[in-house]
Amino acid sequence: MEIEFKYRIPDGDTAERIWEDSLFSDIEEEDSREEIPLLAVYYDTKELDLARNEIAYRVRREGDRLISTLKWKGKSDEGLHIREELTVPVTDSKPNLDVFLESDIGSDLESLLEDKELTELMRTDVRRRRFRIDTGTGLFEISVDEGCVSTVCGSRDILEVEVELFTGETEELVQIGKKMEEAYGLEPEDTSKYARGIEMICNGE
Repeated sequence: MEIEFKYRIPDGDTAERIWEDSLFSDIEEEDSREEIPLLAVYYDTKELDLARNEIAYRVRREGDRLISTLKWKGKSDEGLHIREELTVPVTDSKPNLDVFLESDIGSDLESLLEDKELTELMRTDVRRRRFRIDTGTGLFEISVDEGCVSTVCGSRDILEVEVELFTGETEELVQIGKKMEEAYGLEPEDTSKYARGIEMICNGE
């Protein structure tokens, strides 16, 4: 399961403040800061069978690694996103749902898609700057994302910060998110990158 807060960042200056500020310096994990390019391609059938069933499937290059991911049963409220997630390292960027066959969701997809061809639906191209914080009772990752989501209908800019729960309690994640919200004047983001792409496709933007 993936549990994270998302906030819209109003401008580049605020993004730099979040990255360079000392708000969490006393609990920041040593040597955890890094900048990494993320290029993700999302796939679906021509009939959008996955999207219609609220399932997102992507293959993402994270630096030198390729990761295949399924996300489903998602919900969001005031920037808090909770959804089921399954990730598998892969060696090929081509869509291949067979890597999930041993899971329950993989078996469900086999029945849902019935051997339909998967084609590119959208892609996201993001520069991610991230670091981890350790509160002693929980481990969290803070990521500043800048880039765009692109579909055949056009593209939208991405400028947001995510706070993801690795270990610990959701209540502490909420506290960390609220601290950032107040410090930088952020607004909660209830729409994921994937959902923004779906909006563009459905609206023909």
